[in-house]
Amino acid sequence: MAATGHSKYIVTELKAPFTAEYAARYSKFAKRILWMDDNVVEGAFQMNCSWYLHPTENTPEAHTHDCDEIIGFFGSDPDDPYALHGEVEFWIEDEKFLLDRTCMIFIPAGMRHCPLVLRRVDMPIFHFSTVTGKIYETKEA
Repeated sequence: MAATGHSKYIVTELKAPFTAEYAARYSKFAKRILWMDDNVVEGAFQMNCSWYLHPTENTPEAHTHDCDEIIGFFGSDPDDPYALHGEVEFWIEDEKFLLDRTCMIFIPAGMRHCPLVLRRVDMPIFHFSTVTGKIYETKEA
């Protein structure tokens, strides 16, 4: 894509703020596609997109944010887009949810959430999270 005055708003390559060690651990169960925040595009809120490919243990640990978050899990079967073809364990406060359907989750600022456990992945699961703050910051719960 040719650079133009507004091309800075279009992100087509991964520019995630993680160490090589963290990226290597993540790549064992997922393929991160894109990351956007104020460091990638000035003024942007934070968003992350990944394909979950393999089951895994807890990741990330329970935490909170100072701003709202929306988390999504989408099945990849075009003939049955609401079937997750897998199972995700997700915690909100002290309540455990076993997700097997395409869904979005709203997490208000300050609400403890996670761990997130990929119990079963029969087909790739598209995952995104978006935090309304300019960068992804967590507080241990």
